[in-house]
Amino acid sequence: MRRVMNIRPGRARWVLALLPFALILLAYMMGSAHRRAENPSDKVLPPISEMASAVHRVAFEEDKRTGQYLFWTDTKSSLKRLSIGLSVSVAFALVLGLLIGLLPVANATFSPLTAVLSMVPPMAILPILFIVFGLDELSKVMLIIIGVTPCLVRDLSFTVSSLPREQLVKAQSLGASTWQTLIRVALPQAMPRLIESLRLSLGPAFLFLISAEAISADSGLGYRIFLLRRYLAMDTILPYVIWITLLAFLLDFALAQISRRAFPWAHNAERTS
Repeated sequence: MRRVMNIRPGRARWVLALLPFALILLAYMMGSAHRRAENPSDKVLPPISEMASAVHRVAFEEDKRTGQYLFWTDTKSSLKRLSIGLSVSVAFALVLGLLIGLLPVANATFSPLTAVLSMVPPMAILPILFIVFGLDELSKVMLIIIGVTPCLVRDLSFTVSSLPREQLVKAQSLGASTWQTLIRVALPQAMPRLIESLRLSLGPAFLFLISAEAISADSGLGYRIFLLRRYLAMDTILPYVIWITLLAFLLDFALAQISRRAFPWAHNAERTS
């Protein structure tokens, strides 16, 4: 008897993947039609046609006050903040994670501090960031850095410290210095895990970004959503939320492809499964 756990989807994988989205879309359309039938002025579940019109208005028509295409201006502002925050986080994680994972002295010095910092709720210190760094761009970027970096550092240090001891001993036996061992042995094996950790951090990073923009910003995806909230403009808010989700998905997909192409050996198990 063939067990369900042994059934592989094969060519039907894409059909199965799209099925939940189709069901969600169908449920939304039915809910929207039902609410509009009861109340023609309902704004909670706007029809898809209204959302399409709203997207066209903010994405392809100049704003009368600023002369900008608000949708793309907001996207550019948010992605700029996100890219700076994540780039700095990755740089710190790469340096500290390798040192903490490979050097016992660095581990004893920085590991407890990193563990404590990773437990601090970033949203709880958002007011402090605004007081210390002001209401400009720096406070928003710092929230992403503080929220993402400690977790990346801990995860990377665990990966490096878990490397087989035999590899490190063999490298030293062949005359490798600490620096050479770090670069040639630890770094290549840590990079796939760093990319994987970065993929897992995209969701929290977007959360920190949207939260900071909602409180203090004059552009950005989070700023626009919370601005339109006052007018119950769900026809624009929902497309913005979908767009943020799509951006996160595309970034995750891009990082996955980079990892598979740059470090194919780290994904051999995926190919054989």
